[in-house]
Amino acid sequence: MENKKVDLLRQKGVRIPNPESVYIGDDVNIDKISGQGVTLYSGTKIIGARSLILPNSRIGYEAPVTMENTQVGANTRLDGGFFQDAVFAGANVFGSGGHVRKGTILEEEASAAHTVGLKQTILFPFVTLGSLINFCDCFMAGGTSRRDHSEVGSSFIHFNYTPNQDKATASMMGNVHQGVMLKQRPIFLGGQGGVVGPLRMGYGCITAAGSIIRKNELKNDRMILGGGFKEVSLPRRVGVYSGVENIVNNNIAYIAGLISLKSWYHHVRPLFVHDYLSGQLLLGMQQNLSDCIEERIKRLKGLNEKLTISRQILLAGSKGKETKAICLHDTAVEMLNKSEDLFNENLVSDQMTREGESFVKAIELAITAKGQHYLPVIKDLDPRVSVAGSKWLYEIEEKITTPLLVFTSND
Repeated sequence: MENKKVDLLRQKGVRIPNPESVYIGDDVNIDKISGQGVTLYSGTKIIGARSLILPNSRIGYEAPVTMENTQVGANTRLDGGFFQDAVFAGANVFGSGGHVRKGTILEEEASAAHTVGLKQTILFPFVTLGSLINFCDCFMAGGTSRRDHSEVGSSFIHFNYTPNQDKATASMMGNVHQGVMLKQRPIFLGGQGGVVGPLRMGYGCITAAGSIIRKNELKNDRMILGGGFKEVSLPRRVGVYSGVENIVNNNIAYIAGLISLKSWYHHVRPLFVHDYLSGQLLLGMQQNLSDCIEERIKRLKGLNEKLTISRQILLAGSKGKETKAICLHDTAVEMLNKSEDLFNENLVSDQMTREGESFVKAIELAITAKGQHYLPVIKDLDPRVSVAGSKWLYEIEEKITTPLLVFTSND
């Protein structure tokens, strides 16, 4: 069956220089693979009913590629590696040795060099990753073009797993409500460095090469240098959390941002669908975003259980006295207990407002004038229109964060 599908793809125009080395799974719908300018090089393996390839894409030029339920937008190059349940919106480049897993979305012209690992990662347009990078459980925006883009330097790590064995650690570089407008200054994360999640960072921030960043920087346009540690050995209490206010605040803000992005994907992105394949690509983006939100809510529930245990350890150590740390735990657990219902309520509601409707009408007018080309239309919006659109999305985020972000931040 797979050989027959390879033959059918060649008949519809797909270039397959070495057909004996290409595998197309029985569950792959070849109607979702464009015959226009697509090349599948030796060692390409495509499996999964959600697999999708749009025109002028090149798969496996440098090394074999396995694609499982991955959607590839037009003019994209996946040069080598494993790609599972990921979405590439178009004009993306990913070097050899890629390891890209569920919940990942690279929007238009986002790219990565060789040996990069991603999972539950969302990169807005133009964001560029160097080589030898682990950037799982992250959101990153910023930049206005391929010449003016946010970048992560080579050998960078997002530390997304804690000694208490949880992954409530997603970090947000930039934000959704401003980032979608493609008018913010880029963020630069210096090579041979890292970020300890969960963390948030403002636009225009730069981290020095070799720095490990552990604290939020919510101001824009900052140079951040992470210091080293002296050699020291200290006792630790296994299972006890510190800085719970920062952890809870950052997780709630992250989920609120993704929920506002869901509205963008529901109301704005569909305006740029122009055929069957682009419609399928949008469905893939929407599905992956929903997976990201679901994953973050699940991780937050796991954190809630661990905070309850942490509180019990602290209470035993204080001989039953209510310390500040215990009170912070109580507040955190209370907020997390409230959060799931609030998340679900905002996920099912339409989230459209009068300001949002005006913004969508402005997009429709711009499309009429310039065509269904996402990047040019969004980049060239009148700044007043962009501000109005950002306000609409920010209000969606505020509906979630205002009732839940009760801590005073010391960042």
